[in-house]
Parts: sequence; structure tokens; C-alpha cells
Amino acid sequence: MTGDIGLRPRTGTPATSFNEREMQICTVARMVEDNRTYWVAGGGSPMYAVLLAIKLYAKGAQYITEDGCIAPEPMLPFEPVMTMVSSRAGYRALAWGTMNTAGNHAQLGLMDYGILNTLQVDQYGNINSTAIGEYSAGARRFGGPGGADSIAALCWRTILMTDQEPRKFVERVDFISSPGFLDGTEGARERAGLPPGTGPYRVVTPWALYDYSDDRRLRLIARAPWVTVDDVLAQCQHKPLVADKVAVLEGPTEEELQILRTELDPRGQNTAERSAWIIFDPETGGYTRADA
Repeated sequence: MTGDIGLRPRTGTPATSFNEREMQICTVARMVEDNRTYWVAGGGSPMYAVLLAIKLYAKGAQYITEDGCIAPEPMLPFEPVMTMVSSRAGYRALAWGTMNTAGNHAQLGLMDYGILNTLQVDQYGNINSTAIGEYSAGARRFGGPGGADSIAALCWRTILMTDQEPRKFVERVDFISSPGFLDGTEGARERAGLPPGTGPYRVVTPWALYDYSDDRRLRLIARAPWVTVDDVLAQCQHKPLVADKVAVLEGPTEEELQILRTELDPRGQNTAERSAWIIFDPETGGYTRADA
């Protein structure tokens, strides 16, 4: 990997129009490493990012789906709601297992990275996809983590994808669905029985890229070119640390968007819904954000 923030540089023709969800997916795709293994939660953005990377950047990367389908070569284009537990998604897989199969592989140390979506993340990388509000007092319930608790617990590194909104970035999650650094103290994961050396690695939103500091706290390290650091921080209920130098992320390329729009999400169900559009002017090098 190249670059101080763990992203390979953009190669290709800069896209002149794209939406913020596409930006997020392309950012994660450039983070995927060759000859590494990825446990991908569900379908949608995490899977699109890995498949986009395999097509363009990291042909030796392999992934396992949340439900235990090992190293598939999916039939594209994807149909809606067919990115997991379907014959097209699991085409030419090395093996069809179960969620327990995937967990066993991770327990053995075979899964380098896990990629997840989430409702909330806190300053120590704990993840909530279960309930918003006080759990015992009529909280709003959601679908829960599925296999995401095992992914965050057992993969060597966890990459999290979420939206840049105040309600997403909180001091403490309302419910720990999947473990980060727990209470943030040194050795907290190990004391809870989790494998040594594992834990949160990056958080990626359409606006920003975060890592974790030496004291295991969320830290802003890069921003999208159409927002400022202050814009990003204004969309965090609990303010993260800020790196001494905040890098500027590169926008998608036309080549990335061609694959994303024609093979991975041809109906725009994952990328276009509730996502603002960005216009890039090649002459000025400037970006303009349209209303969401």
C-alpha cells in the first residue's frame, strides 16, 4: 500500500460527477490489499468495495461472505438483494459453508480484515447495530449485528463504513453489538477473551477517513475535497482527535464508476439513495456539492 493514510493513489480519469456513497466505496476499494483475506458483512457497500478492488487494484485479494461462502466469483451484474445467500453471489465459490464456518476461519487467524456497516460508532471503535436509545426503556430496535460481532471480534483488523452524521459518531454507543476497544484501556479486548492484536483499523464515511491513535481513540486523518475539517467535526456528536496533518482524499475515477454502476449496483439502490451529488470541474480542480 502507498500513502501515509493507507490508500493507494488514484489511477485513471477523474470522474466529473458522482455521489457521496460512490466516493465512500471507491475510498475503501483503494484500501484493499493484494493477497489479503476479507470477511465481508452482508452485501452492499462492503462487498462492492472488495469486488471493485479485485477488478482494478488487488486481483489476489480474496473474500468470504458473512454467511460463509468462501472465495466466490460472483455472476455480475448483481440483482437487487442478491449479493449474499444466492446462487449468483456464490458462483464458483471454493466452498459453501455457514456463518460458523466463517467464524472458525477467523478464529484460526485466517481473516486479515473485516468490513462492516453500522448505525453508531464511538470513540473507542465499538459498534452499534442493535438499538438506539436506552435498551430497557423502549429503544428503537434494528436488525442487530448478524455475523458482525464475530467479524469485529476475530478479524485482525476491522474497517467500518458509515454515514457522516452527528448521531453516528457518539461518545459511547447505546449498545455494543460488535466490539471495538471496549472501554479504551490497554488490553481491554484481551481481558474480554478476544484474540491479541486484533481490533478497529479504519472508519470511512463519504466525507472522511479515520484511524485510531496510540491510546485507541478515533482520529480524523483525511477529508473529502469538498468539505473542511470543521465541516466534518460539525457532523460528529462526539469530536474525534484530529491528526496533525489531515490529508485530502481523491475523488472516484470514471473507470471505478463504470464498474460500480454497470456491474455492482446497476440500479443505484445502494449508491444513489439519500446521497448528495458532487460535481468536479477539471479546469479548476474544484468540487461542488449539490443538495442531497
